[in-house]
Amino acid sequence: MGEIIKVGMADLKVTKYPNSLTTLGLGSCVGICLYDKKTKNIGMAHIMLPSSKQIRNNQNKYKFADTALVLMIEEMKKKGTIPRNLVAKIAGGAKMFNFNSMSESMNVGQRNSEAVRELLKLLKIKLIADDCGGNFGRTIVFDSENGGLQIKTIGHGIETI
Repeated sequence: MGEIIKVGMADLKVTKYPNSLTTLGLGSCVGICLYDKKTKNIGMAHIMLPSSKQIRNNQNKYKFADTALVLMIEEMKKKGTIPRNLVAKIAGGAKMFNFNSMSESMNVGQRNSEAVRELLKLLKIKLIADDCGGNFGRTIVFDSENGGLQIKTIGHGIETI
């Protein structure tokens, strides 16, 4: 078993077997996990918002789905990954607050999840597993050996997708 590398909020990391990646406290944020089974390279981004184009203060490219995903693929290519070998798993995108007057545009979790799905489709990366939505947070651990994504939740147990 290798090192477990922590991915912070608005952060991304790329590593290879035998290491794993983890991120804590995914609420409305989405953890995007990419796996290359040929090289056993893995990448994880902890994104907070769907698009860098809608925010004036967008210097942290890891904060947004549209920029983080592209940068993660570039980092994985430097480690020998061919993009057509990538598959994706995502988790998070919860609706953490429930206001009576809240419009769907205020549901950041849902917007994040939808943006990630659309980007993956645009980049021709197959989404093979998805644990998004609900009203609870998640901690995830991504395994480079087999691409398993362990999801830990309070009150909903632990599962691997």
